[in-house]
Amino acid sequence: MPEKTAAPMRHGDYRQEDFGRNPLMFYYEVTLACDLVCKHCRASAQEQPHPEELATEQSKALIDQVATFPRRPMMVMTGGDPLKRADLCALIRHAVGRGLQVALTPSATPLATREAFERVRQAGIRRLGISLDGADEEVHDGLRGLEGSFQRTLKMLDDAKDLQMAVQVNTSITQRNVHQLDAIAELLAGRQIAMWSVFLLVPVGRGLEEQRIEPEQYEQVFERLWHHAQTKPYGVKTTEAPHYRRFVLQRGGDPLAGPRGEADSAERRGHRAPLGVGDGKGVMFVNHMGEIYPAGFLPLRCGRFPEDSVVEVYQNHPTFRALRDPDGFKGRCGACEYRHVCGGSRARAYAVTGDPLETEPDCVYVPGQDRRGEDQAPTGR
Repeated sequence: MPEKTAAPMRHGDYRQEDFGRNPLMFYYEVTLACDLVCKHCRASAQEQPHPEELATEQSKALIDQVATFPRRPMMVMTGGDPLKRADLCALIRHAVGRGLQVALTPSATPLATREAFERVRQAGIRRLGISLDGADEEVHDGLRGLEGSFQRTLKMLDDAKDLQMAVQVNTSITQRNVHQLDAIAELLAGRQIAMWSVFLLVPVGRGLEEQRIEPEQYEQVFERLWHHAQTKPYGVKTTEAPHYRRFVLQRGGDPLAGPRGEADSAERRGHRAPLGVGDGKGVMFVNHMGEIYPAGFLPLRCGRFPEDSVVEVYQNHPTFRALRDPDGFKGRCGACEYRHVCGGSRARAYAVTGDPLETEPDCVYVPGQDRRGEDQAPTGR
């Protein structure tokens, strides 16, 4: 049973002192099974479940343990495609019953029907993460590996809106679709989404086969995201590109501000990560077999549930502790005045260099270039 001292985590309440004791976001890959063959898939998902996938009671035991963090994180049930698990609604109800807020990231397959959304909503899901990787069928379906995926994704967005479920749209940027960034932003503008999360490719899983953008292109992407953050009716954030925070701060902006620069409402902030959150720092990932990682894109195994406690691993494992100490980072990241609010993608550093503490390979910023100087750069501490 959860400890009586555990309290639900509201994202706007997450503070610097929480980094060392509990994550803001806990990602549970409930299955590896998925009917898509996305070219940038982190999980290298497959059609059938893995034979060592945690069974129902094991999954419930994991959920019970997550609920014993000093403050309960948000749990994101992901995959693969979580809709491939027959016991999904039972797991959702169990998590909600333990005081956890739960989000779901379904894949755009024939399983993602309005009826399925109604079932998970009744079980306790209020937030969905839906992927859209192109502004048209040719680009999106090409990346997703399934004809009709684009139209199905739009239908999923419509169904979620009708069911009054908050939606974060996730877009993975590669050389295949970077030219469509503005078009995707416009497509989303009329769909009443809460957040657009733009993921910058980390070369892991099938992402090894996909071409990530050049470091100089990041600054161009950030410029467009900053524009859309100020003009669109939804929030904008990046995933595995924390140097966007540096970009916004250099322009006098607030990475936590809402659309058009106004202060975030409590509802919108619930979809936004505060400054400093990154791989292993406010984030934790457990895969379908119970293996524990700092993030889904950082394949450094730090233990395995149930032999290891996720609470103990998060708080005390040397890898997690090192990832939470930007002063120990190497190269330009260790010397950067923005290391406490950015810190670079530790997953990309590991994928490219083999060392998660090395310089973010896709950042062009040179420490000290900011005219405000280190003593004026926000620290997030």
